[in-house]
Amino acid sequence: MVTLLADGWHGPGPWVLVFPLFWLLVVVLVVAALRRAGWRRRGWCGGGGEHAPLAVLGRRYAQGEIDEAEYRERRAVLTEEHRADGGKR
Repeated sequence: MVTLLADGWHGPGPWVLVFPLFWLLVVVLVVAALRRAGWRRRGWCGGGGEHAPLAVLGRRYAQGEIDEAEYRERRAVLTEEHRADGGKR
């Protein structure tokens, strides 16, 4: 190795870090894409549809089928039931 350094070779240089960082970036992007696709498929919290009633209620409010008072009342009932079931929000 001493002869290689004496011949003008200075080692691998900073490029030795580029390839592991590149593959780390690729893995992170793939994981992020898979999580995002799964998130869209299962619903907004990944609960497999447990928040579907809230989504339907929000959609009805946004479309003007129900007014704000009815929306708030029904949302309170749904979130109270959800908290009583699992204690999580």
